Amino acid sequence: MVSTLAEMRYAIISDIHSNLEALKRVLEEIDRLGVDKTVCLGDIVGYGGNPNECVEVIKERNVESIIGNHDKVACGKEEPYNFNPVARAAALWTRKELTPDNREFLNNLPDTRFLDDFLMVHGAVSDPDLYIVSSYDALMEFRLMKKNSVCFFGHTHVRTCYTLLNDDVRQSFDHELRIEPDYKYLINPGSVGQPRDRDPRASFLIFDKKEGSVKFIRLEYDIEKAQRKIIEAGLDRRLADRLSSGW
Repeated sequence: MVSTLAEMRYAIISDIHSNLEALKRVLEEIDRLGVDKTVCLGDIVGYGGNPNECVEVIKERNVESIIGNHDKVACGKEEPYNFNPVARAAALWTRKELTPDNREFLNNLPDTRFLDDFLMVHGAVSDPDLYIVSSYDALMEFRLMKKNSVCFFGHTHVRTCYTLLNDDVRQSFDHELRIEPDYKYLINPGSVGQPRDRDPRASFLIFDKKEGSVKFIRLEYDIEKAQRKIIEAGLDRRLADRLSSGW
């Protein structure tokens, strides 16, 4: 039986960053949960050792995706002028490693998507490269959400939710939440491949339209294998070390 849009269950993933081990583990759990559709909020590549493999998985599974800032640099759409030296080196290495087909795939991804009745952005509604890191940042973005009450965003690698009611913004780190009428929501599923909230486990969420609920999920994966691939690729060892700390 095919679910209607109002009954759909979505897996929302973001910031894979070429971490094939984390991506595979997350997709195994998504398959077990039997969701209707998986979507990605960008940064499929960058930092990790398996850029082509991660893009291929996204393509093969027909995951509806948007482009992230690392994806833009990796495919040659932008240059890494505002990247720190470690990120810049990894992004340019990724650009050299990607196949022409995978560079083209990334280049053709949109900045935003409207899916069902929710919005997908990488960084923020106003700017795909902007970070939402405070309630003040969230308030500015909420004011741009004229037609949508729910927006999923990534980029910060931190799992969180901001809610708005009557110009009052609240931030929550709860594991589950209900989508309530009259509220607006900015929700970050955290990072699949490089979490930065002091929890190294891969992070994503399930959005159940029928139940009006969001559930955040964290999963152990083979971090040591992902670290070895980063080091073997000749990338900065700090990119490997941070996978263990989640920071």
